[in-house]
Amino acid sequence: MAILATLCFICKDGKILLQRKANGRFGAGKWNMPGGKVKENESIQDAVKREVEEETGLKLKDVFQVGKINFFFIGQKEPAWVVHVFEANGFEGKEIASDEGELKWFDKAEIPFEQMWPDDKFWYPLMLNGEIFEGYFYYTEGFAKLLKHKILKVKNFNLLAR
Repeated sequence: MAILATLCFICKDGKILLQRKANGRFGAGKWNMPGGKVKENESIQDAVKREVEEETGLKLKDVFQVGKINFFFIGQKEPAWVVHVFEANGFEGKEIASDEGELKWFDKAEIPFEQMWPDDKFWYPLMLNGEIFEGYFYYTEGFAKLLKHKILKVKNFNLLAR
């Protein structure tokens, strides 16, 4: 069964909040949006709000889904990870660093793709342009190397379908 996770696109004054994951964390050293795993019996929306608050100190007012990413390891028929990407529609508070990693606001034109997961450069532009998407990314075991991908633009998501 796939690991369910979330990411959240948080924008302020034309900048996007990213987090460089701390050593010992999944994705250590890479910049990514705040987010994390969905707990058992937790809704996807509740998970993204909880994870963002734990990792950044920001309390999200509302979120809406802008993407879904299916990560496969070569040879598998089912995804290893399914990541639901949300956009924050307002937040309260000021960002506070956590043991998850460093936080930084980046201008949308200066996103550090060379310091991020290889798949990000394919779907971030869609998200930044307000498009809704579903991505399929195929990696070697352990996310060592991105081998192939496919991205579809979609109209909306049924959040009940995990």
